[in-house]
Amino acid sequence: MVETCLSGSIPTRFPLFPLSGAILLPGGNLPLNIFEPRYLEMTRDAMRTDRVIGMVQPCGGGDRPEVYPIGCVGRIASFAETEDGRYLIVLSGISRFRVRDEVEGFTPYRRIKVDWSDFGPDLERPCALPDFDKDAFLDLLRQYFEVAKLSSDWDSMREADPEMLINSLAMMCPFAVEEKQALLEAPCLSDRAETLTALLRFAIASGGGESQVQ
Repeated sequence: MVETCLSGSIPTRFPLFPLSGAILLPGGNLPLNIFEPRYLEMTRDAMRTDRVIGMVQPCGGGDRPEVYPIGCVGRIASFAETEDGRYLIVLSGISRFRVRDEVEGFTPYRRIKVDWSDFGPDLERPCALPDFDKDAFLDLLRQYFEVAKLSSDWDSMREADPEMLINSLAMMCPFAVEEKQALLEAPCLSDRAETLTALLRFAIASGGGESQVQ
């Protein structure tokens, strides 16, 4: 019997894709370039079933690293195959999860069993940011992009709703693994906005480094 949650739409067991520096957030879209044989098989299997993949960051090294306990599950929203056999997919974020156990099996990729109980609000969008000063945030963001020598479509930034803006930047900005994880684990959108603002200010103060938007 397949265990499901979220009104029976998402299984509690699914493939795990550990990827350093990449997070998926509920409502966000994450483009992925799949080329390793085990993850090509993972993608094929997902496409044949429920199209679900769990994204999580590794926190160790090796071929089977330890992973952070919290990740986000997404459903494959688009799929294309390149001439050289790679898969270009976009995952659409659904809900965060907490890893409970790894599922033993014979697949070359890892599978996990998860717990959703801490993340019910992920499905209660749209989120509100009543105290969010968008003009001040965009001014800060412009300073960050100037220091980091990055460019952006500012018209789209100004038109984006706060939830999409915050989540998209949290996913795309090239912060360190630990900083990305902090953005993922922020309890709510307002906490994520505060964390993102703090990271932008720190990056500006430290000169921006050699970061590039992914």
